[in-house]
Amino acid sequence: MQATLPHPNVGRLIREWRQRRRLSQLDLACEADISTRHLSYVENGRASPSREMLMHLAEHLDVPLRERNMLLTAAGYAPIYRERPLADPALAAARQAVDLVLRGHEPYPALAVDRHWTMLAHNSAVPMLLADIDPQMLKPPVNVLRLSLHPNGLAPRIVNLAQWREHLFARLRQQIAVSADATLVELLHELQALPSPAAPPHAINGDAGGVAVPVQFNTPRGVMSFISTTTVFGTPVDITLAELALETFFPADAHTAELLRRLGDGQNDAAQR
Repeated sequence: MQATLPHPNVGRLIREWRQRRRLSQLDLACEADISTRHLSYVENGRASPSREMLMHLAEHLDVPLRERNMLLTAAGYAPIYRERPLADPALAAARQAVDLVLRGHEPYPALAVDRHWTMLAHNSAVPMLLADIDPQMLKPPVNVLRLSLHPNGLAPRIVNLAQWREHLFARLRQQIAVSADATLVELLHELQALPSPAAPPHAINGDAGGVAVPVQFNTPRGVMSFISTTTVFGTPVDITLAELALETFFPADAHTAELLRRLGDGQNDAAQR
């Protein structure tokens, strides 16, 4: 049910999302099939958007589900998207899907993260990369980006740290542009303040064949090189699932693939004893 009066900021929020998407009023009006005049009235507070109109605009502006709830609240409507822990029984099927992907990716590393890059789950290959890390860095909640770039984390082991650092910053900036998340802005500033490595003249297999930016770990068995992919739920209606991402790592060369296979076989042998 709608409250007596909408919050005066709902029009401002719509305008901010439109400008963030770099659309003019005419662009959005044409895409959403509404009149430019009506959109202008909504943005300046002269007209109150219906619940359906608000969701229609949010869809065309690709507003994240969490922020759609904020739009609804600002307009005087009840939020419609729920947020439940991944362990909630209602999300059992989704959790099973996550576990299936993580286990199925072994012996290669894979992990699940939330919108702020907090690690929620991982498969058995991830601890192998975290051996001998400062225990303080592994106390929950573990932020994957902080763990990757902090001097007490994985940073000293990453051969192409300067290259990987810029790659992670680019991803974080893109995520901020999409979500306007203030916590991510703070995280970016924190990571940028960490010691910045000098870029080496040449990275080892630095471009992964020119198709992806690899991350290269220095290990006692030699350099292990990975390329990563990100998997998200296609049509989530729950905020937790909408903000969940699976980061899966694949070997970028034959040496890494063979090493991971041997390590995986060793773990299986140990488990059978």
